[in-house]
Amino acid sequence: MPFALAIAIAILGAAGVVPADRIAEPFFLGELGLDGRLRPVRGVLPSVLSAAEQGDITVVIPSANAAEAALVPGVTVVPMADLRQLVEWLRTGDEPPDLEASQPREPSPSIIRPALDLSDVVGQPVARRSLEICAAGGHNLWMVGPPGTGKTLLAERLPTLLPDLDLDHALEVTAIHSVAGILPPDSPMMSRPPFVAPHHTATAAAIIGGGSGVVRPGAVSLAHRGVLFMDEAPECPRHVLDSLRQPLESGRVTVSRVAGSVTFPARFMLVLAANPCPCAQPQDQSEGCRCTPTVRRRYLGRLSGPLLDRIDMKVTVARSSRRELMADRQFVESSETVALRVLMARERAAKRLSATPWRTNAEIPSAALHADLRPSTQAMRPLTACLDSGALSARGLDRVLRVAWTLADLAGHDQPRQDETSTALALWLGTNT
Repeated sequence: MPFALAIAIAILGAAGVVPADRIAEPFFLGELGLDGRLRPVRGVLPSVLSAAEQGDITVVIPSANAAEAALVPGVTVVPMADLRQLVEWLRTGDEPPDLEASQPREPSPSIIRPALDLSDVVGQPVARRSLEICAAGGHNLWMVGPPGTGKTLLAERLPTLLPDLDLDHALEVTAIHSVAGILPPDSPMMSRPPFVAPHHTATAAAIIGGGSGVVRPGAVSLAHRGVLFMDEAPECPRHVLDSLRQPLESGRVTVSRVAGSVTFPARFMLVLAANPCPCAQPQDQSEGCRCTPTVRRRYLGRLSGPLLDRIDMKVTVARSSRRELMADRQFVESSETVALRVLMARERAAKRLSATPWRTNAEIPSAALHADLRPSTQAMRPLTACLDSGALSARGLDRVLRVAWTLADLAGHDQPRQDETSTALALWLGTNT
């Protein structure tokens, strides 16, 4: 129990073992072992953040949680190893030992992931461009292509195009991972956007969140402010995929249990990857795929229309040619080069949206897209025919307009032009190959 330490201190205060005035102000958090040791707990960061809303406070915490608690500004962290040490400090008021343990450390080599770079991807100009658009505007992407074409390779490199999290977002992400109990103890602050890739057999509880006791955040919340990658998407149970619809729309997810409901943040970029058919064999070889068009449509049809309506871009990832595979890769753009363009585009969007609560184009609500941020009549012309034919839904129109704004930001334009709305429409329809 994270409040076991507070209960023990209250009992000691009532018994006169420690001065009552010394325990009135500090915030005590931690588990207490049978041997008197203070054991670390999950969810320290959100607990201390909540306590700090009352002003400058002193937090008494297990030593193993000290670095995490020290992330909160204006908080005095008192790390303790056991109850004996804590009682001695409360009696004497002496400075506790090892206060330097409360300072965050640099990530240890054991938890640093191998370097990933977009230059590892051979060919695939449309898919690479789509990743850049995703990163610049915070959009969702669906990639379809046979095995070995680089869909997973591309998805894994999307976070390398994203800027570092600012302090507010870093605290949000770190707090979620703290509640989940997966925060690295020697590097508590998460400054990079997370990348979460659950297996296609994952349950709805694993994706959305749940638990029989304390509700834990699921993959959609662990990917908050980052990327959620669903590989082999048609192999996922349909109800699991459809459970993504609510967080994609609202940026949060509510997990309900008998004891109550818990709402977690869940604003992420969704990347879906799929083979074009269930056999996953090459379609351009005599002894390859023999799936009929009906079988292929039925396979991809496992992704419901309402879910795909929330996807901003659909891209076909074809096999790279021999020429592309043999080309000199020193001329391939790196993640650093593309990330610079992404950063500049995000800065343009942030300047335009500075008077609003939104930070990326993907967050702009429908009302604003059809009011102050509505493109010119000429720019809207490519969308009219699709609206009249029913090929473009109202939600799809909003998706297209958001991508068009991102294309304008990448191009350095003040407003989307006709070619940018045309490109955004082609990406939404999946015809930009």
